[in-house]
Amino acid sequence: MLTSTRPRTLVALLAALAALVLVVAGCGGREPQTGQQAKAINIGYIAWDEDIAVTYLYKELLEQRGYRVNATELEVGPIYAGLAQGNPDLFLDTWLPQTHSDYWKQYGPQLEDLGVWYDKGTLNIAVPKYLTDINSIADLKGRAGLFNGVITGIDPGAGLSRTTKDGAIPAYGLTGEYTLQTSSTTAMLASLEKAINEQKPIVVTLWHPHWAYARYPIKDLQDPKGAMGQAEQLHAVGRQGFTRDFPEVAEMIRNFRLTDEQLSSLENEINSAQKGQEQAAARKWADAHPEVINSFAGG
Repeated sequence: MLTSTRPRTLVALLAALAALVLVVAGCGGREPQTGQQAKAINIGYIAWDEDIAVTYLYKELLEQRGYRVNATELEVGPIYAGLAQGNPDLFLDTWLPQTHSDYWKQYGPQLEDLGVWYDKGTLNIAVPKYLTDINSIADLKGRAGLFNGVITGIDPGAGLSRTTKDGAIPAYGLTGEYTLQTSSTTAMLASLEKAINEQKPIVVTLWHPHWAYARYPIKDLQDPKGAMGQAEQLHAVGRQGFTRDFPEVAEMIRNFRLTDEQLSSLENEINSAQKGQEQAAARKWADAHPEVINSFAGG
């Protein structure tokens, strides 16, 4: 998700730690691309739901094609620094033009942009679909009693919280009527689920992509004033020479597209799986969506 929804790590500090983190994670230096070794691909990923989902989907699909895939979770700074140094080979969750702009300015010229696979990275205010007469953020005005004057948010330091508090609330005249209640994403989702189970009103801060859209009957409120900002694009990025060394994989990635519904569904499948079963969940999703897989991976 966006910078605006997650705390940003200092670029310089993470870049300095990159080499150490990569070694500890078992991603060491590049080995000669000869023989069977040419089939080994290292994917770095961050602990964001969409990146976990697509990383394990690619791990499954590439292993079916004979590649040996090592997927390593890292912080975002070390991933960009590592890509620039040649390892990992691939990162599937570059957010542009805003969220990863600092990293892109520093490392982008040394990387290969393999294309956009999702273009609806947005910040949102959402309500359950059964609130049929509330369809815009503007509709919240004068309805504070329905929601006890609360917009249920996530972490107080998240950009989504700042955007809601400093952008949407004043832009739509909600100041003094609503309070943004911040705590954590987990707490927000628990409140959302409880309200939906009891068919009660609730308004929450959310973002795309997120598995909650596949799991719960919720809808985004329209934002005619643009107070929540513009959509971002999710790019796949490779180290220099990625297309030369892995032409088949590069072609797959350039053809890769997921709709909001498809990505939410994939995230939900993996999020619902037990820890350690992410790849099995990705396999289950791929088996259930052959038309999606065929569209970029040729079956």
